[in-house]
Amino acid sequence: KNMKIIASDYDGTLNHKGIDDKKRETIKKWREKGNKFGIVSGRMADDLLRIYKKDELELDFLLACNGAVILTTDGKILKEDKIDNTVLKPLLDFLFSCGVTWAAIQSGRSYVIDEDDNERFDYEFTRETLPELKYFSQVSTIFPDNEKAEEVTNAVKEKFGDVLNPLQNGRCIDIVSATMNKARGLYDYLKIVGGKYEDMITVGDNINDTHMIKEFRSYA
Repeated sequence: KNMKIIASDYDGTLNHKGIDDKKRETIKKWREKGNKFGIVSGRMADDLLRIYKKDELELDFLLACNGAVILTTDGKILKEDKIDNTVLKPLLDFLFSCGVTWAAIQSGRSYVIDEDDNERFDYEFTRETLPELKYFSQVSTIFPDNEKAEEVTNAVKEKFGDVLNPLQNGRCIDIVSATMNKARGLYDYLKIVGGKYEDMITVGDNINDTHMIKEFRSYA
């Protein structure tokens, strides 16, 4: 019997105002049969690991940054999609010109640019104090409403579409490389574990889930 794999989005899908005991028991039974269950999310790697530990979930894998970063549940990075740093500053300048007040950057770890906050943590910087990063895997930010997020998503696509893929997720925008999305990340994961296309089942609820929903046997 082939091992089956369920890759679930987190916010609004697996976690819908919490994760109840029925979901936990179902995941447990699924894994006891030799199958795998994991999360594929737009969240940054550090954030996804924190959630995994907080929720005390029993999982097999984590895909952060819309599939751009593949992690084991103990935090080891198995694969990282890397975007050349030369586009980072023009992208950040453009986003801040569109009215954002902060942006999060994934580059091995998470960095946050928050120009309105004077109390800096070790992950918070301004555009002036941000260290030079050799690459990045994702830039994320949020807008006041879905309409503004859609407008900026389209503007980023028009300006940087040859190298970047902006993915709208409600009021959020997650910007990854032009060829990256959750479906591509799951194909990368299948190669790592020796899984087959027909083994993958995906579950999602938002715009940034559409690639994997269209690509695999899926539920929304």
